[in-house]
Amino acid sequence: MTNETLGIIGGTGWLGGSIAKAVLAKGLFAAGKLVISNRSGVHPLAHQGARLVTDNQELVDRSDLVIIAVRPEHFADLNINAVGKVVISLMAGITAQTIALQTSASAVVRAMPNAAVEIEQSFTPWCCFGAMEASKKNLVQRLFECVGTAAEVQEEGFIDYLSALSGTGPAFPALLMMALSNQAMAAGIPADIAQLAAKNVVVNSSQLLTGRDPQEMIDALVAYRGVTAAALQTMTVGGFETLIGGALQAGAAMARKGLQS
Repeated sequence: MTNETLGIIGGTGWLGGSIAKAVLAKGLFAAGKLVISNRSGVHPLAHQGARLVTDNQELVDRSDLVIIAVRPEHFADLNINAVGKVVISLMAGITAQTIALQTSASAVVRAMPNAAVEIEQSFTPWCCFGAMEASKKNLVQRLFECVGTAAEVQEEGFIDYLSALSGTGPAFPALLMMALSNQAMAAGIPADIAQLAAKNVVVNSSQLLTGRDPQEMIDALVAYRGVTAAALQTMTVGGFETLIGGALQAGAAMARKGLQS
């Protein structure tokens, strides 16, 4: 357990709230070392000892690390002075330089969790800007490990790209599941069976990849020259990977624009 105090602006939203619950449940921060701001100043975490405030500057003044978990378009109206503090931004597309200029933070961390924070299965890439001691970096890593896995990256541009990759969370699997079930239904398979089969592929069967190399698995299935090989060949010829690449580039471009347009 750390002696640092964590403040979360937007700590009652789905993202900030999930992190708040996890760091308390995992014992990384004591309840008295967690400060959350929202407009009402009321939240169930207060019953666990977390401090609820309505003023964001009060939160900053009480905290050593400050997480900003608000929508990017709301950042411009967030008037806080974070001199001497570490600010951790969970906002897509707002650069570290912009955050540092507006908040006067001594160091800025940009991070991109995804919706899987709710089940503590997010992958969170993060990048540090400004002087930050090793112990603080270690704390940031441990913080995000409370909601899954995390890794520090060295270039800010990686955060924008990964916003479209890992930051999208379950979006791509959900799209694949819908496509599989819709195509099965179009082939005459009853809806309940089609949906169950698609869910098994995306949610259950994909767990085989936990301990296996994906390329080795694909190569083995193709070498068998069966049903799976025929399906994979069609997807490859149809430009599946190119389509995915285009989707990621479009998402990264949106992240770099900061959702401004």
